Amino acid sequence: MSSPIGMRPGDEFAGKVALVTGGARNIGRAISRSLAAGGAAVMINANTSREAGEETVAMIQKAGGRAALCMGDITDPKAVQHLVDETVKQFGRLDMVVSNAAIRAETPFASITYEEWKRVISTVLDGAFLVSQAALPHLIKAGGGTLIYIGGLTGHKGALHRSHVVAAKGGLAAMTKAVAHDLAENNITVNCVVPGPIDTVRGLPGAPARPDHRKTLPLVGRRGEPQEIAAMVRMLCGPEARYITGQSIHINGGVIMP
Repeated sequence: MSSPIGMRPGDEFAGKVALVTGGARNIGRAISRSLAAGGAAVMINANTSREAGEETVAMIQKAGGRAALCMGDITDPKAVQHLVDETVKQFGRLDMVVSNAAIRAETPFASITYEEWKRVISTVLDGAFLVSQAALPHLIKAGGGTLIYIGGLTGHKGALHRSHVVAAKGGLAAMTKAVAHDLAENNITVNCVVPGPIDTVRGLPGAPARPDHRKTLPLVGRRGEPQEIAAMVRMLCGPEARYITGQSIHINGGVIMP
């Protein structure tokens, strides 16, 4: 049986190192495994999902790849610096950063507390900023590299009860354009991959089911698979995508066609 899309063995990242925030579960796990399948050593970051992170590391190692787990809160500058330092300490360099960590919250606008607003915005936007900036000296030292932000469909079309998530994910798309301008001279590409409805495990055991207003299927008649997002991330990190930067690339089965 052939490997799932995005998980096929390759060597385009031989000698390269990737850091994936929110890399323990769902799309983050698929991205971590896909980059490892391409030959990269992968540092997986998680804040609370230690067991899932350890499972992802074990999956990669069982397949013959290299991976490690570093727990830490990416909204904490000291924790982020430790994460980057530990990546370079264990694997010797850093070439690719995928900012995937996010909080998926659903609260009516009138009921969103300022604390909840800050928590969502900080995890998505502050986390991407802090990790990118901490990684930058190493990407430059490596002769160039890749920053990938994992956006969200809601940031482009809006969504019920997700004002904070929409604001955060929309901000990532704008941030992508700005950072791409700043880092082009360093041979660093910056792109935002925007997943559509993806078949993932929502939250922890006991979490509420997906609400009815989010059950509509895309044009292709199904929800996407995490591996399909991982395949695009792997392509953008690869040597044949060095002419692609500053883009928000939608993988959504035809939900929207920007």
